[in-house]
Amino acid sequence: MKHIVTGIIAHVDAGKTTLSEALLYKAGILSHLGRVDNGDAFLDPDDLEKKRGITIFSHEASLQYDQLNLTLLDTPGHADFGAQTEQVLSVLDDAILVVSATDGVQGYTRTLWRLLSRYNIPTFIFVNKMDAPGVDREALLTQLQTELSPGCLAFDGDSIADSYEDIALQDDSVLDGYMASETLSDDVIRQLISQRKVFPTYFGAALKLNGVDTLMAGLQQWTTERKANQSFGARIFKVSHDEKGERLTWVRVTGGELHPRDEVLPEQKINQLRQYNGTKYTVNQTITAGEVCAITGLTGTRPGQGLGDLADSQAPVLQPVLTYKVDPQGNDLHACLTALQQLEDEDPQLHVTWSNQLQEIRVQLMGAMQLEVIQQLLEQQFQLDVSFDEGSILYKETITDPIEGVGHFEPLRHYAEVHLLMTPTPRGSGVSFAADCSLEVLDKNWQHQIMTSLKAKQHLGVLTGAPITDMQITLIGGRGSIVHTVGGDFRQATWRAVRQGLMMTKQQGTAQLLEPWYQFRLTVTQDQVGRAMNDIQRMAGEFETPDNTAGTVVTLTGSAPVAEMQGYAQTVNAYTHGQGELECVVDDYRPCHNAEEVIAAAAYDPVGDLENTPDSVFCAHGAGYPVKWNQLPVMAHYPYAKN
Repeated sequence: MKHIVTGIIAHVDAGKTTLSEALLYKAGILSHLGRVDNGDAFLDPDDLEKKRGITIFSHEASLQYDQLNLTLLDTPGHADFGAQTEQVLSVLDDAILVVSATDGVQGYTRTLWRLLSRYNIPTFIFVNKMDAPGVDREALLTQLQTELSPGCLAFDGDSIADSYEDIALQDDSVLDGYMASETLSDDVIRQLISQRKVFPTYFGAALKLNGVDTLMAGLQQWTTERKANQSFGARIFKVSHDEKGERLTWVRVTGGELHPRDEVLPEQKINQLRQYNGTKYTVNQTITAGEVCAITGLTGTRPGQGLGDLADSQAPVLQPVLTYKVDPQGNDLHACLTALQQLEDEDPQLHVTWSNQLQEIRVQLMGAMQLEVIQQLLEQQFQLDVSFDEGSILYKETITDPIEGVGHFEPLRHYAEVHLLMTPTPRGSGVSFAADCSLEVLDKNWQHQIMTSLKAKQHLGVLTGAPITDMQITLIGGRGSIVHTVGGDFRQATWRAVRQGLMMTKQQGTAQLLEPWYQFRLTVTQDQVGRAMNDIQRMAGEFETPDNTAGTVVTLTGSAPVAEMQGYAQTVNAYTHGQGELECVVDDYRPCHNAEEVIAAAAYDPVGDLENTPDSVFCAHGAGYPVKWNQLPVMAHYPYAKN
């Protein structure tokens, strides 16, 4: 029997959980269809989910259909919880993308599509709510092909042979074979689906069970089971706590087997292996490749982490863009910090920080919905009634030209010098590290110390003290002393080299402040378009030609800085008297539209930030002395690469 792990993902309110319920009902797992808005959905068991009528956490269910054993992972649909969805993608064989027939492709749908492409997940599309009045199947299919991929092809017709030519057109070599034989084998079609060149598309209405059987048959026929590795490997995609507070590490096994008492991390052994179906679970003695389970007994694990021979996954794309200060409302600060750190254990992207100097706690979030949920979780699980400030923007910094950064650390009886080439990389690429240094210049152990030091901390920019991004930092040279270099010297030199390089870019005008931008979709009536367009221009935003094909209703799509558009939904609600609708999805980071103003307001002193100093320490006459960052080009012992 073929075993597939499939995730169901969608824009909020597309009917994703309703489809999950329909699949489970058709497979005989459920005796009746639950509904999200009724609070009785099988895969929305949490009290907060029932109260809000949306999926907040990812959940697992299993079903069998004919010769298909399907593990179903239901994911949140709201953009604020996109990080949970992204975590799940790394363990999927396939995904079902649910699109609402009444809404079509939305901004967040495009975000999900980019994530599916990044993780290379073969994708099936289910267009839901086809029973709604006025929906046009052909227009919807055309939109999918235009905005997502030309390979979005209807697979729910009378015969797949009718689509052979359209399928073959997605690959030149397949087309050549089709022109010669006028047929396509199922294996060739499955291969095109696995390569993300063809995306089988189905139409139906999950609430009425229309099209669900056809989708299930398609999953059985067109999915491909992942080949298992011989050696043990597993990917962590979620951390949670059960109703008794026991910590659960959720994994997909990619190779070998798991057993209780296995030591999968140093000095950490598995206690139980649980396989969940909704809220219920069975305890198993063996989990084999391809299966999903929750492990008890592990600490310090995190989503994206690899176990066994599996490397950690790449850093997530969806990152928080707002930071909030906690107002304890009279509660003990330590109790608030402890509670938030437990929530951070489940969602590391909360980035809970404590400032001893300011006596304040800060958390990073995606938006207002997540903020409300965090407040309710603190009250529900920890009996803490707290509030948050209005929130501020999480800026980032990068560079626009390459620079060589140098750090020298030479107090008495210490010695290390490091040279780093810092190079800008494409937007959204994050920070990467590399080494291009001869072992004759720095031996293997010293290079290892430098590379470890680069990865050991979050490096801050010099404009506002925001984290750096979109650059590669490459070790290109340096110097050590067999007599005087001791542990920690290269760490100090490395960190100073990063900061010194950044200070050089600031001096040269090639340091750049970045801010997050929203991708928005604003719907207003015809008489309010002028006001809306003026608002967007005032917010330094940009928009496409207004779409007024819906008669009196006009849709504006475009992008704008989060700093300007944050809170605009309330303004829209006021001037449209509740009739307008604004949808915002975090798009990416771009050059800050008011950088000088933000930098001035931050009043950040990069030289005065002693924990991130750009200055170096040299030695003369038996004593160490400080040397300013801008003196390194003439003071460095190892020659600059450009010289």
